[in-house]
Amino acid sequence: MQVFDTLYIGGEWVASRGTRHIDVLCASTEEVMGRIPEGTAEDADRAVRAARAAFDAWSTRPVAERAQVLARLQEKMMARADDLARTITGEVGMPIALAKPIQVGTPVTVTGSYVQLLQEFPFEEQVGNSLVVREPVGVVACITPWNYPLHQIIAKVVPALAAGCTVVLKPSEVAPLNAFMLAELIHEAGVPAGVFNLVSGTGPVVGEALVRHPEVDMVSFTGSTRAGRRISELAAATIKRVALELGGKSAAIVLDDANLKNVVKRVVSNCFLNSGQTCSAHTRMLVPRTLHDEAAKLAAEVAAGFTVGDPFKGEAKLGPLISDAQRTRVREYIQQGVREGAKLVAGGAEAPEGLAKGYYVRPTVFAGVTPEMTLAQEEIFGPVLVVMPYEDEDDAIRIANGTIYGLSGAVWSNDAERAKRVARRMRTGQVDINGGRFNPLAPFGGYKQSGHGREFGKAGLEEFLEHKAMQL
Repeated sequence: MQVFDTLYIGGEWVASRGTRHIDVLCASTEEVMGRIPEGTAEDADRAVRAARAAFDAWSTRPVAERAQVLARLQEKMMARADDLARTITGEVGMPIALAKPIQVGTPVTVTGSYVQLLQEFPFEEQVGNSLVVREPVGVVACITPWNYPLHQIIAKVVPALAAGCTVVLKPSEVAPLNAFMLAELIHEAGVPAGVFNLVSGTGPVVGEALVRHPEVDMVSFTGSTRAGRRISELAAATIKRVALELGGKSAAIVLDDANLKNVVKRVVSNCFLNSGQTCSAHTRMLVPRTLHDEAAKLAAEVAAGFTVGDPFKGEAKLGPLISDAQRTRVREYIQQGVREGAKLVAGGAEAPEGLAKGYYVRPTVFAGVTPEMTLAQEEIFGPVLVVMPYEDEDDAIRIANGTIYGLSGAVWSNDAERAKRVARRMRTGQVDINGGRFNPLAPFGGYKQSGHGREFGKAGLEEFLEHKAMQL
C-alpha cells in the first residue's frame, strides 16, 4: 500500500493542518491501495502563499533554465514509467498494456514538447512602435480529474511552469497517488521551492479555497460541466482567469462512402478506451439510415470482443470503472436507455460474469437512438456506444451539433476533402478525420459547455501568459 501522509508545500513535505485522511481504492479489487491527507482550506492558503513568494524569482528565470528543469523532469518520469503505470492501473483500471504508453507515455511526450517549444517561442515581438511582451499570468491553481490523472496534471502544470508561473495542484482525490509520485520527481528534478505545490483533498474544501483565493491569478480545471459552472461562479468574485476543459458527447459521423466494417471497429475502440472514461470519446455513431441495422450488428460483434477483466493480467481489453459511484451511474444510464425505447444490442446493466470484485460494467451498444433521448444528450462516461441514424449530410451535422457539448468528434469518408468539409461544420474543438491520431502539439479544448481555453502545444503555453505592450 502506498501511504503519503504529508503535503508538498514550499519545497518541503509538511503535515496537513487537518487530521483526516482519504483512502484510495483499487478499481479492480475494491481494496485500499493507498492513503493521502485530506487537506484543508488552511493548507491551500499555505500553498498559495508559497507559490506567490516563489513567483518573482521563477518568472524572471531565463527561459533556457526553465527548459532545463523540465528536461530533467521528463527524464525522471521516464525512469519511473513502470511504477507510474502500475499505480494508475490500480487507481483507474486501464489495462496495464495501455496504461504505460497512454497514461504515462503521453505525459512524458507532452513534457518534452514544452522543452522544445521553449527554445523557439517568441516571448517578445516588435509591433509597430510597441514592444509586445508575453509574461506569466502569476499563481495558477490546477485542479485535475481522475480518468487520465497524470496526463491531465502534466497538461496544466508543465506549460504553466514553462510560462514562468508558479503552481498549486489539487489532484482528484479518487486517483491521487500518481500526483504524489510526480511531486517526488519534481523535487528531484530541482524545481525551486514554492514553484510547485501539492495539496490533496476534496473539491468543496481545497478546490473551492483555491478558486476563491485572492492571490490565485488563474484556475485551470478539467472535470464535469457541473463543476466547471461552480468554478466560474466562484472565480468571478476576483475576476481571475479561468480555463475549463469539461464534458463531451462527441459524434462520429460515418458518411455513406466509408468502409463501414473498418469504421465501426475503430469507433467502438475509441468509445471504449479507458472503459469509456474519456471526455473526448466518440460515444455517438451517426450512420445513414439505410446502413443503421448493419452498423448496429457490426458494433455489437465488435463489442463482444472486448473482454472484461483484471487490468493487471494483460488479457482483458476492458478494465473496471473508477469507483462504485461511477459504476452505479453508468448502469443507471443503461437502464434509462432501455426505458426510453432504445434497442439494446450488446451488453446491459447486469454485472459481467465471474467478476465478483471490481467496478466492472459490460461493454454496451444501443441502436435506434434518437436525438432527444437521454443516451444521446448526456455524458455517460462509461463503455456505452449509441448508434443513431440520419437522413442526409445536413441531418448528420444537425444531430452532431445538437447537444450542449462541443469537445470532439470524427468524420469518416473515402473522400478526404468531403470529410474536411463536414468537419468544418461541426461545432467542436477537435475533429478526427478518418482516424487521425492525437497530436500533443495541437490545441485541445471545447466549444459551448465543453469549456473554454486550450491545452497542449503553443496554444497551451499561451493560456498561461499575459500580453504587455510597451510603446516606444
